[in-house]
Amino acid sequence: LLTHLLFSSRFNWSELTPLGLWGRTHGLQTENSEFLLEGMPFRILGGSMHYFRVPREYWEDRMLKMRACGLNTLTTYVPWNLHEKERGKFDFSKNLDLRAFLSLAAKNGLWVILRPGPYICSEWDLGGLPSWLLQDPEMKLRTTYKGFTEAVDAYFDRLMQVIVNTFLLPFCPPQYKKGGPIIAVQVENEYGSYNKDPNYMNYVKMALLNRGIVELLMTSDNKNGLSFGLVEGALATVNFQKLEPGLLKYLDAVQKDQPKMVMEYWTGWFDNWGGPHYVFDADEMVNTVESILKTGASINLYMFHGGTNFGFMSGALEADEYKSDVTSYDYDAVLTEAGDYTSKFFKLRQLFSMVIGQPLPLPPMIESKASYGAILLHQYISLWDVLPALLQPIKSEFPVNMENLHLNDSIGQPYGYVLYETVIFGGGHLHSRDHVRDRAQVFVNTMYVGELDYNSVELSIPEGQQNPSALAVPQLLITPIALTGLIGDIFLNKTPLRNFKIYSLEMKPAFMKSLQHVSAWSSVPDYFVGPAFFRGRLWIEQQPQDTFLKLQGWEKGVVFVNGQNLGRYWKIGPQETLYLPGPWLRRGGNEIVIFEERTAGRIIQSVDIPYLGRTQYVD
Repeated sequence: LLTHLLFSSRFNWSELTPLGLWGRTHGLQTENSEFLLEGMPFRILGGSMHYFRVPREYWEDRMLKMRACGLNTLTTYVPWNLHEKERGKFDFSKNLDLRAFLSLAAKNGLWVILRPGPYICSEWDLGGLPSWLLQDPEMKLRTTYKGFTEAVDAYFDRLMQVIVNTFLLPFCPPQYKKGGPIIAVQVENEYGSYNKDPNYMNYVKMALLNRGIVELLMTSDNKNGLSFGLVEGALATVNFQKLEPGLLKYLDAVQKDQPKMVMEYWTGWFDNWGGPHYVFDADEMVNTVESILKTGASINLYMFHGGTNFGFMSGALEADEYKSDVTSYDYDAVLTEAGDYTSKFFKLRQLFSMVIGQPLPLPPMIESKASYGAILLHQYISLWDVLPALLQPIKSEFPVNMENLHLNDSIGQPYGYVLYETVIFGGGHLHSRDHVRDRAQVFVNTMYVGELDYNSVELSIPEGQQNPSALAVPQLLITPIALTGLIGDIFLNKTPLRNFKIYSLEMKPAFMKSLQHVSAWSSVPDYFVGPAFFRGRLWIEQQPQDTFLKLQGWEKGVVFVNGQNLGRYWKIGPQETLYLPGPWLRRGGNEIVIFEERTAGRIIQSVDIPYLGRTQYVD
């Protein structure tokens, strides 16, 4: 059996009164090989949950489940590209209310390790960096390049107002030494794997300290990046899934006489479009967690609850080949995408209760899921009819990438689709020169002729049937997964195309609302090929519940429910259902709008069980 670690009740937030929080002075410290909290031995049993991936109405439910599993610490990233979508305009409201999230953690007895980046990775669009950074043609991300550090400084100035000066509960600021739940702050994220600038980590560290961060600093790297991601004054932690022989001893060798911390113990894995749904064996996972704890190390489960990459926020990986991430961030984690228990939860709960040596809170009841049945999409409007009704094109002699379009107070277009249109005389050989990011459908006079992407860089454009020199209008509908549209010239018969009309299809709430009032909506014919918008209505009589939308018969696109973007679907899988949270539904009528790029179905199914695709065990 593991040695029981007895934690004093003074570290249970639920038993502390706000006035009792003022007496803290020491914070989380390291002494030899262990953590001390207020001078007492302390073991971090943490779990990752990201507020921006979970509907706000469910934050507390997930935290209570953390406590019921035996965890005492919550870790979260902070996504710069959501908090500052437009340069200088900050958003900490609604589902981005970090102050409210931290306050709930405190209320529910959880310490917090904050991971503010600026880069967060996390299979998130551009690793959490805002797209407008790329307007600078000389930009060097994650370095001490002046254009980057000036942007980080401005962001941290605002973010640290929330972390340092905001009051919770409402008696204390969020940091531990001020009476709050934050016991540690991470400096950047896995920088050792990037390692482009030897001065950068110290810059980020000082940017935090100079703005009032007073808690323990940490870094986080995998084994290969560990020695390159160190910065003086921050505790190094390690990330992995399989406990290789000597791995934690290597961490000891990198920094002597320090407590060992696994910042990311990967409880599962993320999925890519076109691949399998990865799962990680529950028994193997729990046995590894037990082995880590036996070494005396602290641990954070990444992920405890993954949630969802709502909207256009899922990222992509470009290593040996380009792979884009699915909408679900289920991750085969301890809780499912919808917050339900898995076998991992109960096995870990048993293990942690043995470690702690105290009874754990009872697990909260799970929320029922609804199957609302078939939903008919009874109306449609072609994209080609939407363009003249709602959108003014940007005219440019040359192709312009999304970030440099003159939109949104000149910060460009961060998400959505973009359509490039020009005029040609006759057909021929179209070549992208690998300038498409990430996937383009090609149309001539609104007729589909093929696709261009990372692997397919050329395409034949047919001649006009009657007159080979007749006017033709090719359109390229670009689907950026993680930015950026066209990044250079497209060639027809070795001649670069010129004089574009560029339509921004960002699909913001205002656009989706205006779409309702366009007069060209009509009944869906027996067969129709997109791109087009389709709409229908889901009627709910009782209190709405979580459900999952199954899009069998549809090819690729995005789904909006009551204006909320649920994310992308794609028939290549593995993911076959989109999670629809109950709080985003209402009694009565719920409007569903689907933007389908190619082949549309007539109905979608509301089901009570998710299907994330054929499974494959992580090696």
